[in-house]
Amino acid sequence: MEITLTFDNGPEPGVTPRVLDVLGKHRIGATFFVLGSKLAEPGRRALAKRAHAEGHWIGNHTMTHSTPLGRVADPARSIAEIVETQALIGELGHPDRLFRPFGGGGEIGPHLLNDAAVQVLASEKMTCVLWNAVPRDWADPRGWAETALAQCMAQPWTLLVLHDLPTGAMGRLNIFIERLLDYGARFRQDFPPECVPILRGQAVRPLEPYLKAMPA
Repeated sequence: MEITLTFDNGPEPGVTPRVLDVLGKHRIGATFFVLGSKLAEPGRRALAKRAHAEGHWIGNHTMTHSTPLGRVADPARSIAEIVETQALIGELGHPDRLFRPFGGGGEIGPHLLNDAAVQVLASEKMTCVLWNAVPRDWADPRGWAETALAQCMAQPWTLLVLHDLPTGAMGRLNIFIERLLDYGARFRQDFPPECVPILRGQAVRPLEPYLKAMPA
């Protein structure tokens, strides 16, 4: 059982530092997919800098996290959601320029991307990182760990989406990790290939499942 941990929608004062402390205690490397709107604030950017300095990867999770890109009609807006966030990430960025689309509740589907987003990911040589487990910690801050444990045990390599948000859910992160370790889990920082449809700007898997079809 192999586990890759990722955290979306931060950085968040009062939550991200606790997550970093737990990860440091267990010597686990993770990826933080940050919002550009939050990274624009100096205090929150300092948290991303700490995460980067401690060996975690920093990825792009759009500027506003307001609408899945497949539901955005304006190409310029889709481009700005990605490019402006990447500019704010700057030197904190991973060499593969990691990007995770907004899923709107964790669902995989054609709402994730549109043609404009795919074009900018290609031109900027970015890597699109999806997921195969979403325990919905934001909606179930007390019970998510049990859900996540079942998801991890059901497949050989889990790319888990958690959220460093002020819901109280990350108070269970330490015990969740300890339970996984008790089951012999191995934590890793890279991503299952099936969760990476675009690698350094090149489509390496069919994009149709994630891409809104253009009108004929």
